[in-house]
Amino acid sequence: MSGPTRLRTAADLLAAEKSLDCVHCGLCLPACPTYELFGREGTSPRGRVYLLRGLAEGEIEPTEKVREDLDLCLVCRACEPVCPSGVRFGEMMELGRSEWLEPARRGTMKDRMRRLAVRHLLPKPSRLGPLAALLRLYQASGLQSLLRRYGVLKYVSSELAARDALLPRVPGFAKRRRLRRFFPAVGERRGRVAMLEGCVMPVVLGDTNRACASALAAQGFDVLVPERRTCCGALSAHFGALDAATAAALETVRAFAALGPVDAVVVDSAGCGSVMKDYGRLTEEAKGVSADDARAAAAFADKVKDVSELLDEAGVRPPAGRVEARVAYADACHLAHAQGVTAPPRRLLEAIPGVELVPLPNADRCCGAAGLYNALQPLESTMLLERKLDDLEGTGATVLATANPGCLLQYRAGIERRGLPIEVVHPIELLARAST
Repeated sequence: MSGPTRLRTAADLLAAEKSLDCVHCGLCLPACPTYELFGREGTSPRGRVYLLRGLAEGEIEPTEKVREDLDLCLVCRACEPVCPSGVRFGEMMELGRSEWLEPARRGTMKDRMRRLAVRHLLPKPSRLGPLAALLRLYQASGLQSLLRRYGVLKYVSSELAARDALLPRVPGFAKRRRLRRFFPAVGERRGRVAMLEGCVMPVVLGDTNRACASALAAQGFDVLVPERRTCCGALSAHFGALDAATAAALETVRAFAALGPVDAVVVDSAGCGSVMKDYGRLTEEAKGVSADDARAAAAFADKVKDVSELLDEAGVRPPAGRVEARVAYADACHLAHAQGVTAPPRRLLEAIPGVELVPLPNADRCCGAAGLYNALQPLESTMLLERKLDDLEGTGATVLATANPGCLLQYRAGIERRGLPIEVVHPIELLARAST
């Protein structure tokens, strides 16, 4: 490499040199939602590859403009399946944000929000309870409705108003309770699985977690839930805190190890499943991780399965009940693009009596949730969501199914704002309904 280098270790060099595989062909451009929005080379995957290379080689500085173009990336990884050279773009973005963008940030409100979330809130699930209670009070007291009715937040900031519009509805305390530790198999037992409860899911989507556990039990699996609730580290990794992500990963591996041998580790969150399947690489390349811990993380990663994957491999037992609904399925980016899981969720839906699966145009395009993206880039996130809702309105669907918490909450916010008569659920929730 020419010029001054910021690369410090062999692992850094290896990750950065993935950029050399990019042949600048441009096949990634039509797949990139932000390039479609803005049309600038710096907002395309290949443009960002060259920005990251420039940062790695010391040829460019992490200026405000460079940070802006890289921060606008959703890390949806839609570019990866279409790349003929196999560039691992998601890994590059994680490394780039961690090594070169985070140290250059200047302490704006957005920077402080990002740091607070990925370092001090999400990796510590116990801290999310008080935050959820405050948000619930803001919504249940009528203050949010009052501010929206009179457009108060728009006078403060258009970003603040957009951010508020995308806030998830926090359920009451009873629905925020944790899962019980064990769900016994119903009927003939087919296996023993452990299930990730997660950090955000219990706070805003506890019903989805309960549906997942009960549906798995109805399908013949003993379901175990770790005593200690942990964060998988996905959002920390995506937004520039690889050290926090690694620590979260090791905590998660240890929490599940306490359960003893299981056939699979089941996840109902696409983003979580994506990073958990990558624990081997994440810990192997991290500083200060012992060889034993890295081996344990790699072995754990080999057992991780999305719930739709597990049921697709085992075969869905026909449920006793029916769910009469026209269902559109929207791919979660980190299930479709990062894990390559697209058919199993659809086959799961088709196996439910009464469900009519209807096609959704651009089903694999990002909805704009993208982890913390809708909080950090709310205007751009809303633009992407509106396009998805336009596609959805023409399907005649009564239910929209998607397999990631961020997507579920994003679609619910947009559908409520438009007043559409469409319910948004995880596919496993429909199976659970048909099983009761």
